[in-house]
Amino acid sequence: MSNFMSNFMNDTSDYRQIFLTNAPMMDTRAPIEFARGSFPQTQNLPLMTDDERAQVGTCYKQKGQDAAIALGHTLVSGDIKNSRIATWLEFIKQNPEGYLFCFRGGLRSTICQQWLADADCHYPRVTGGYKAMRRFLIQEQEKAVDTRRFVMLGGHTGSAKTELLNNIPHSIDLEGLANHRGSAFGKRLGGQPPQISFENSLSVEFLRNEHTFGKKPIVLEDESRLIGRLCLPPTLLSAMNQAPLILVETELEERVSHSYENYILRNCKDSLNSFGAEEGFERFSQELKQSLHNIRRRLGQERYIKLNSQMEQALHQQSNGDGSAHRGWIEVLLRDYYDPMYNYQIKQKSDRVTFRGRPEAITEYLNELS
Repeated sequence: MSNFMSNFMNDTSDYRQIFLTNAPMMDTRAPIEFARGSFPQTQNLPLMTDDERAQVGTCYKQKGQDAAIALGHTLVSGDIKNSRIATWLEFIKQNPEGYLFCFRGGLRSTICQQWLADADCHYPRVTGGYKAMRRFLIQEQEKAVDTRRFVMLGGHTGSAKTELLNNIPHSIDLEGLANHRGSAFGKRLGGQPPQISFENSLSVEFLRNEHTFGKKPIVLEDESRLIGRLCLPPTLLSAMNQAPLILVETELEERVSHSYENYILRNCKDSLNSFGAEEGFERFSQELKQSLHNIRRRLGQERYIKLNSQMEQALHQQSNGDGSAHRGWIEVLLRDYYDPMYNYQIKQKSDRVTFRGRPEAITEYLNELS
């Protein structure tokens, strides 16, 4: 047996250290539980499938714990058991410094540990399991909202705020965690994580930010309540809505170019890379048209029809190798739709604006905050 399997490691309840070190974890809960939310650096390698878990749960309610455990051992035995252990051992081989956990750190993770020990592999578990780690992260998020200072970064749609944030070490990219660019056209491949996973990742980022930067202000993009379909925690949103606001100022032409590069060229490239030329372009086209369709009521029928026609023509030209015609409808959408909304919203927040300027000046200002 390899040395990594024979090195004994103790169970842990040091949740802070787990998240600060980005420790890999094996989530032994059923897939349906994992799908509701888990933690960064976590892989779902369940002890039982959803169906097996449901059968055991029914047995537990009807006949008690001992009968449920016996049924579980019957359902997960022989080749099924050996296959799952082999999968766990492969994970451990790739992640010798990790941990395993179940919902409460009890029966399921103990069984997994025992089966691994029978295979001469001693792998630590997280005591308290998912429930304790989730509670810890909720408490840490609430503490961060109460004790940390926030600075908000705003600007017109297309102002490359995310790129600017990435030049600020003490910032947190909310849209990155949500896997969404925030606008109606902001969907990214891979979809968004579950709400709970988003909240957990955000709490972990708060932890790491404080560990690295102490009490230095956290820079966040000025977001609304929703990023795609994900909600910002209410207490955080309240703090963000009271924080100082920094505005990045860019020209319309720059914003058109940035939007074209991100929402057209980059999205199309990602789709082609994922699905191949024909299917990839079709998926990209349909997603783009759907995004415009989703805001048709706010655009008004006449403007929607005109923009949709421009988009269709641009997509046709893009299919022949030239996507530059997209710049036309992008400019109209920014100037006549997004900019008026932004200008109205900023008027409501004018008392919070403490600095504004070009991206270079904003970067310098934010990096000097203490």
